[in-house]
Amino acid sequence: MKGIICYCSGSGNTQLASRYIVGKLKNIEFDLFNIITDGNPALEKYDVVGFATFTNFLSVPYILQTFIEKLPQQNNKPAFVFNTYGFMSGRTLRILEKLVAAKGFLVIAGHSLHMPESYPPMIVSGRGNEQAPDEKEMKNFNKYISGLDQLICELDRGNELRRAKIRPGLLNSLLPAFSITKARDDMGEKYVDEHLCTECGLCEKLCPYKAVKCSPKPVFDMNKCYGCWTCYNHCPERAIYTAKYRGVGHYPQPISQLKEKLKV
Repeated sequence: MKGIICYCSGSGNTQLASRYIVGKLKNIEFDLFNIITDGNPALEKYDVVGFATFTNFLSVPYILQTFIEKLPQQNNKPAFVFNTYGFMSGRTLRILEKLVAAKGFLVIAGHSLHMPESYPPMIVSGRGNEQAPDEKEMKNFNKYISGLDQLICELDRGNELRRAKIRPGLLNSLLPAFSITKARDDMGEKYVDEHLCTECGLCEKLCPYKAVKCSPKPVFDMNKCYGCWTCYNHCPERAIYTAKYRGVGHYPQPISQLKEKLKV
């Protein structure tokens, strides 16, 4: 048997967690697929499909929504869903499950993992959650992976699997689902310090929405932007800034504590 995890990761946290899942699963070989850079997945080659994402304003990032919507319709192919979050998960997992199920996948498992915050405004406010996930959260994460492994064993034996009941928890279920442009509106206009910018083009290369054009300095198309903060977080010279945040709160990659916890 063979599986694939289609992941969406801006800071690298979700990618790291996806690698951890792959490294811990014992009964199946998985490929990792970056939905932003890897094109279109050949899902017909896989027996199980995973969908992993970070939480964006208590929901699923628009880039992942459009990715799933463009996938071919499935006939109960087993799938699992997974999301990372910094402050609150909201209804991310439930929304992701609905998107995947609407494409004809049979969602057999789901989990949300508390992670260090990668959203600059939260980091600046002192809520970076650098110690997440704690011991209990790691225990539950490993339990999820173990349960997924058992389900894959059942599938390999030819046994019929049931649809999982995704329960985001009472508080998360009560939180609102923001519009897809809320993150962009919250981020606001972006600017470039031309004295710091080295014209490296990294912001244009990494933007998942193709909202940055370097000519040679970055120019931002607010109609295409969805406020993911990738350009801000990854600028090596911290030349990109907003009206509220400049030179602070950057999260370009997983912190060392998280790498240690998710080391396979």
